[in-house]
Amino acid sequence: MISFDSGICTDFIEAASREWLEANGIGGYASGTISGANTRRYHAILTAATKPPLGRITTIAKIEETLIIDGERYDLSSNQYPGKISPEGYKFITSFRLDPFPIWTYNFNGVELEKRIFMVQGENTTVCRWTMLDNGGHAIDKLGLEVRPLLSFVDYHHLQHEDAGFSTEFESRLNVVSIQPYGNLPELFFIHNGAAVDKTGCWYKNFEYAIEKERGFDYTEDLFQPFSISFTLTVPATVVVSTERSDIVDDDALEKNEIARRAKLVAQAGTKNDITKQLVLAADQFIAKRGDGETVIAGYPWFSDWGRDTMIALSGLTLATNRPEIAKNILLEFSRHLSQGMLPNRFPDVGEEAEYNTVDATLWYFEAIRAYLDKTGDYDFVRHNLYSKLADIIYWHLRGTRYKIHVDTDGLLYAGEPGVQLTWMDAKIGDLVITPRTGKPVEIQALWYNALKTMADLAARFGDDKDKAKYESMADLAKLSFNAVFWNDTETCLYDVVENGNRDASIRPNQVLAASLPHSMLDDERAGFVIEKVTSELLTPVGLRSLSPNDPKYCPVYEGSPFEPDSAYHQGTVWAWMIGPYVDAYRRVYGSDKTTERRVTEILSGFNEHLSQAGLGQISEIFDAEPPHMPRGCFAQAWSVAEVLRVLVQKPAR
Repeated sequence: MISFDSGICTDFIEAASREWLEANGIGGYASGTISGANTRRYHAILTAATKPPLGRITTIAKIEETLIIDGERYDLSSNQYPGKISPEGYKFITSFRLDPFPIWTYNFNGVELEKRIFMVQGENTTVCRWTMLDNGGHAIDKLGLEVRPLLSFVDYHHLQHEDAGFSTEFESRLNVVSIQPYGNLPELFFIHNGAAVDKTGCWYKNFEYAIEKERGFDYTEDLFQPFSISFTLTVPATVVVSTERSDIVDDDALEKNEIARRAKLVAQAGTKNDITKQLVLAADQFIAKRGDGETVIAGYPWFSDWGRDTMIALSGLTLATNRPEIAKNILLEFSRHLSQGMLPNRFPDVGEEAEYNTVDATLWYFEAIRAYLDKTGDYDFVRHNLYSKLADIIYWHLRGTRYKIHVDTDGLLYAGEPGVQLTWMDAKIGDLVITPRTGKPVEIQALWYNALKTMADLAARFGDDKDKAKYESMADLAKLSFNAVFWNDTETCLYDVVENGNRDASIRPNQVLAASLPHSMLDDERAGFVIEKVTSELLTPVGLRSLSPNDPKYCPVYEGSPFEPDSAYHQGTVWAWMIGPYVDAYRRVYGSDKTTERRVTEILSGFNEHLSQAGLGQISEIFDAEPPHMPRGCFAQAWSVAEVLRVLVQKPAR
């Protein structure tokens, strides 16, 4: 359990820097800070996925709360406005904990109140509950609570401002209030057990969002406050916010079901310590429905589902947590979106056609399938549903597909053309590609070889001797060429990209995949040299730097205007997910004995502290390249969580 006492909670900077997340399994989520103040445009009580897992709309940004004691009003809320914080409810927070969802405790002169928030799985529904723990000697009928929702109703990437077209009318009947500010967006329902609903109808203006300001984006917003709900506190006060129409909700049952669901996930995973248990719960937050199948939300708060991220994260999110049926659904769902031998890079938020500008997502698909088979032995599923599609992928890569992706005469895979970025190092500002890596990137060759060897193994199992020989021959040629052209004798490591005789000697983490994947083109000696180089120049307590500090292009800090951080995205910035391949390669080189595992534990220990920073219980997307390695980017990233969890749980046999 992650928890904080008043020392953190009543320090606004510390409390506002720690973010909580609830997800609903269909792409929707709720998020905020433990201070109560929103610091991002993405913070909300309910961000609804109207076209799961996308079509996300910020419906209600937050709820203002006021405790009433003998007629005196005490605000629980906190907001950042220009030059001030008002109100300052954070000063009354005595504790915060994830148990398993966000729970606050407030104390107002001996009156103790608890607030908890959780989402309902499979619905755009958030439950908020306030419970009196101690009346502080006051008569219970002299205690009350007033809550005032603040509505946004915009695409979750956008900010709301006072709008004459925003319909302020609402309907209140029995214990349900409904409102639909825009006809093309969902109606929102507030199911409550309050004593009274009163119309207010005003705009709260000029909220400031500190992280948006830091990132160089627009950072002020107006929110509409339509009504207040008043409660007595003889029983817990409850507000269920939902896009689902309902006249009554059993919030006790919803809470018990959600606690039981999460406990089952932990039990099913069979994890043995608090860190892995927390990561199992974190992993679940990325899995979402897509059509009849499932997918992976790449990161919160702003990413959708990406093919590359999904395939890299699949093993850690599903196989390491003993949920292979989810992996199977994901593999099958993405097979439906194959086009010209390519997996989609991402599904855009607004539902346009999938984008196929990636060379590695498709190759990671082979590794995800191999890992699934290693876990389950479910060869019948692969043979009947995926094998022919995998063969078609190989055919398209031999023939040539989008963006000049094709197998060259040396058996290696070429990819790229001006203006596109096809590898995971995909930063782009307008038409400027920061790390184009056109030609033959090192990790693409490693993934291509791994895919060919995987196909050879499948062909052998399925009695397809002719294709087995073909794939083995292609793999042998790739291995021979790779070792001839990619080895950098000067630095005793691998070149990052080779193109038409030009060799990029930048020291980047991509080379570690050539030593970490199950089928490797490197012998043990060269794999050892790669690990030594990566360890000495790229390893940090929270992942691998994306570029060596010795490089003139190295950027130590990821901050500033949108141009500056995007320029630094893969020019030194630390990526947590790369720790997974690093640990795999380290274990290969040094063996999986007690000494190695002690060192691996040390390598991963930096993430233990991080779980109580930034996104609570989660692992961030990226970190500054230099100490103190401030977390940046998304506060919850699928492949960060997945890769740390995978190497913690799936230790190789000794």
